[in-house]
Amino acid sequence: MSRSPLSPEREARAQQLFQALRQAVDDELLAIARTLAATDEASLFGQAEFDVRALAHKAGAKAFQTFLAQKKTATAGPP
Repeated sequence: MSRSPLSPEREARAQQLFQALRQAVDDELLAIARTLAATDEASLFGQAEFDVRALAHKAGAKAFQTFLAQKKTATAGPP
């Protein structure tokens, strides 16, 4: 997936978001690593595949949650 380069401001934002995402999905990445390390090649495309996919989806969901939590979407209530 090729994308055009980001402006310096957007690249700085991407780097900041990258650091936040790393922290947010750290547990899922470790679980994926443990699942793969515990699986032999003969059974790699069995339950281990489904477990890794579920963890990857969970990491993706956390990525969206992290991104949206940083957005300024709150509006003031009635006066």
